[in-house]
Amino acid sequence: MMRPIGFLVFPDFNILDLSGPLAAFDTASRDLSPPPYRLQVISEQGGAVASSAGLPVLTQPFGEEPLDTLVVAGGRGVPDALESAPLLAFIRGAATARRVTSVCSGAFLLAAAGLLDGRRATTHWQQAATLQRLHPRVQVEMDRIFVQDGPVWSSAGITAGIDLALALIEQDLGVDAARAVARTLVVYHRRPGGQSQFSALLDLAPATDRIQAALRFAREHLREPLPVDRLAEAACLSPRQFGRAFLAETGQTPAKAVERLRAEAARPRIEDGAEPIEAVARDVGFSDPERMRRAFLRCFGQPPQAMRRGRRTTAPAMHS
Repeated sequence: MMRPIGFLVFPDFNILDLSGPLAAFDTASRDLSPPPYRLQVISEQGGAVASSAGLPVLTQPFGEEPLDTLVVAGGRGVPDALESAPLLAFIRGAATARRVTSVCSGAFLLAAAGLLDGRRATTHWQQAATLQRLHPRVQVEMDRIFVQDGPVWSSAGITAGIDLALALIEQDLGVDAARAVARTLVVYHRRPGGQSQFSALLDLAPATDRIQAALRFAREHLREPLPVDRLAEAACLSPRQFGRAFLAETGQTPAKAVERLRAEAARPRIEDGAEPIEAVARDVGFSDPERMRRAFLRCFGQPPQAMRRGRRTTAPAMHS
């Protein structure tokens, strides 16, 4: 039986919020027989709806037909869409669907319709604080790729919609089907939902190629000892020159930066819960679990054990 999936757009929506997930579901439908999905792009009035890039998309007016999954796009037009009572009423009524999802700032529409009250959710990192302030009943997880809370899913910005769609496909059709779609789209199988939107490498943002090379080397050799001498050699600088340049360009010492990279690599594995904490610590280069615990406190404000318990407590059941 084909599952009807509706992609809800509005004037000035972000084209990639639509095209990324749409391409993933379309690929799954083309590669399987019979097709598992029936896809439709919908809007309040129907007809051509222009994205913020000026590209118009033909849509059908949303109506009474029940949907298996609703995907709500985000974009610059969200503030105006929030003023549409019929659009919010439609989203509110879609709570009867098996799944309601949002991409990027589409989470604001789910929140305004009341679908995120008491639930965990995420959105683009630049807008997460605003979502939390406007909707205090929502538990906004500001640095997640995507979040599932029961039948409601939300994703971070733009390309994270592809990760969300792959997770939905995996839930429906299994991991092999999702991997096949990812290969066709030439993307990673999918980033885990718990992976941070942020990257220490991006946040540190060194200005010169030499310091960038040292950080890349550190990321690729996290399991190994990374003293300043070794990083300096990767940067083709003396240890003294390297230490001064690194601090000037990143605002951190090399040791602190390596600690962040290791903690960032460990976090999704800790939250996944499939490996012993000691094994994760060893695999990302911490000499012992206590060092990782202290690093997690500095980087994330809580120890690995608490982070793992929290994810187990809030992780919803998967629905097929």
